[in-house]
Amino acid sequence: MSYLSGNRRQLVRAAMNAPYLSREEERDLAVSWRHDGDEAALERLSLAHMRLVIAVAAKYRNFGLSMNDLIQEGHIGLLEAAARFEPEREVRFSTYATWWIRASIQDYILRNWSIVRGGTSSTQKALFFNLRRLRAKLSSGVTQISESELVDRIATTMGVKRGDVETMSARLSGPDTSLNAPMVEGDGTSADRQDFLVSDDPLPEEMVGGAIDGERRHRWLESALGVLSERELRIVRERRLSEEGATLEALGKTLGISKERVRQIENRALEKLRQALLKVQPDKIAYSG
Repeated sequence: MSYLSGNRRQLVRAAMNAPYLSREEERDLAVSWRHDGDEAALERLSLAHMRLVIAVAAKYRNFGLSMNDLIQEGHIGLLEAAARFEPEREVRFSTYATWWIRASIQDYILRNWSIVRGGTSSTQKALFFNLRRLRAKLSSGVTQISESELVDRIATTMGVKRGDVETMSARLSGPDTSLNAPMVEGDGTSADRQDFLVSDDPLPEEMVGGAIDGERRHRWLESALGVLSERELRIVRERRLSEEGATLEALGKTLGISKERVRQIENRALEKLRQALLKVQPDKIAYSG
């Protein structure tokens, strides 16, 4: 137990020295805690099963997290099991508690192993905790097995998609890397990794600025349209402001005039609009007619 220290070492020693409980003792303690809230009963029940917590936690010590923390989380799972255990079902508490201890430890690992949360589905969770073991088992004793064949074997064994295996393998292949870390370690002048994450999307301030400018231009245009006559306004709207601009000929037939006359009215209306807009913002309006 060299990986334990301080108070945790004392807890382990106490757990190892705690007497085993008979089925009847286990049941009586569980009943006292569940129905009477007897904290002394809970303490005896949990201490007697701390060796179970330690044994389960030891199976996960290769995930790079503190063994002390794993035992702590396992103890939380043990207490959760004590709160939910139903003695009348005639199931040994250790059998029931094992599931809660394991679930608590696994959840802790998934929350703390990486800043990117993984194991959000049952498939991902199963791959996270079994991929390394399966990889070692399936590749042992096999000469010159390719990575592709190994991935196929793992996917078949676990009944998952090949892509799920490849994604999890990539996640487990290395630790998190800070975007602020330099590209060249020890070089104070090296660019950060985030400097190479280039996006072609406009910056937020550019998007906001564009939206504000667009709204302002829309208000200017609506105001300027007020200088047009009813017929001029209709021609401009149908020719220039609709998604499918009407043709001169079609408008001429609708209005009962020639298409040349429609063109003349349109040109006059556009000039009136230009003059009206120049009065509003002479330095910002660019209009070609």
